[in-house]
Amino acid sequence: MSEQVAPAEAPEEKKEWTPRTTLGQLVKEGKITSLTEIFQLGYKIKEPEIVQTLLPNLKTLLYGVRVVQKQTDAGEKTRFRAVVAIGDQSGWFGVGHAKSMNTRTAIDKAIRNAMLNIVPVPLGCGSWECRCGQPHSVPYVLSGKTGSVRIVIYPAPRGLGIVAAPHIKNLISLAGVKDAWTKTFGMTSTDISMAFAVYDAFKNASKMILK
Repeated sequence: MSEQVAPAEAPEEKKEWTPRTTLGQLVKEGKITSLTEIFQLGYKIKEPEIVQTLLPNLKTLLYGVRVVQKQTDAGEKTRFRAVVAIGDQSGWFGVGHAKSMNTRTAIDKAIRNAMLNIVPVPLGCGSWECRCGQPHSVPYVLSGKTGSVRIVIYPAPRGLGIVAAPHIKNLISLAGVKDAWTKTFGMTSTDISMAFAVYDAFKNASKMILK
């Protein structure tokens, strides 16, 4: 279901980036040097190049590509829908999806959307069996839901790995989580719902980080 792609590339990477927002200008001028600073200052990221500049080692995961069809007056219209997850494997994670007439464009748009949706992920050692103090797992139980799909991520001892189906494991590891127990509910085979359920769990946790 999923395919690893690295590094993440914005569609216009070959062109010189001309910032369209104040935040983009601050990043390009070197006045803001981290995503953490952006979130602490309450800025909203509106340009994917900001994320690409501040996280040069960003990885992407092509989580799913499906053919979607729509009936119109002119007949049946076929497009491709791509779901992409991104992360630096050190505490940042995002998910995006997009549709287009061709696969490559759908993937490019999904990557851009994932960058705009990026959030910080809390890493720690919340397992009572471990308590090593290292950021290898999550510090507490995380829960996320999208549609009928719900996921719960539990802290696990160091060395256990991520106990989950391979496609879910690939998502969670992008954020930098190395050890975790997971429990899922609903139609977990629905790629877009599963990806956004994991994203929702991390996004809910990010709100606590930023308080």
